[in-house]
Amino acid sequence: MKNILSMLLLLSVIIGCKSTAGKNSEVKGSSSEYGTQEDQMKYYFTATGNEPFWGLKMGREGIEFSSVISGKEKIVFPASEAIKAMDANIKMYKVSNKKSSATITIQQLECQNSTSGVISPYKVSVEIKNNSELVSTKLDGCGKYNTDYRLHDIWVLEELNGFKVFITDFQKELPRIEINAAENSFMGFGGCNAISGSIFYEKGLLRFSKVVSTLMACGPGNKEDQFVKALQNTTTYSIENNRLTLSNPSAKLLVFRKVD
Repeated sequence: MKNILSMLLLLSVIIGCKSTAGKNSEVKGSSSEYGTQEDQMKYYFTATGNEPFWGLKMGREGIEFSSVISGKEKIVFPASEAIKAMDANIKMYKVSNKKSSATITIQQLECQNSTSGVISPYKVSVEIKNNSELVSTKLDGCGKYNTDYRLHDIWVLEELNGFKVFITDFQKELPRIEINAAENSFMGFGGCNAISGSIFYEKGLLRFSKVVSTLMACGPGNKEDQFVKALQNTTTYSIENNRLTLSNPSAKLLVFRKVD
């Protein structure tokens, strides 16, 4: 009887381990047409195209192009800064290595994958060639920016327009925001009312838009309006020492502390 109980206990442990391993594998291996979660954390922009299939991963350490095209199965270029259009959200990257060169154009224009039907916010074109070739291969596809995963957290306000804040500056408690990086959205508390909205993210750019709030009347001296205005004026950010700093070219606007 004791041996039977021991066998049953061992079997339950084995099944539990397999179940946990399966869940971990599912999280790590989960992917979309733009690659795994690990890819989307490492690269700030990813793109794909069909007929023939190709993929593009752009990161701060380099740019990786892959395809089913003979001689262009995998090409890695050094990281490069964008050439920006003056009158539209269009960025061009001219990259090269010892064997190949490419021109990558990213345009903020709704784009539909010709196979999956998935709608993406950016149209991407790639002209790529080996240096021994006279003519470039031209490819079109769709892409998206991968919102910085470090933003995905709950943040409580510490500074507003360069000054430390206190609970007495607001109705009940300090403002906070909870950012959902996967859905490009946020929700939180403005110091008097509940707030929510969308975030727009590109490399080096962060905007809070479509901000809505409940309509509770705020007490005199409440700085919620200043907080929301600063949030809407944000264009850039930095994360260091568990602090999220939101700024624009004119000033540092908000500093938050990570709380979970």
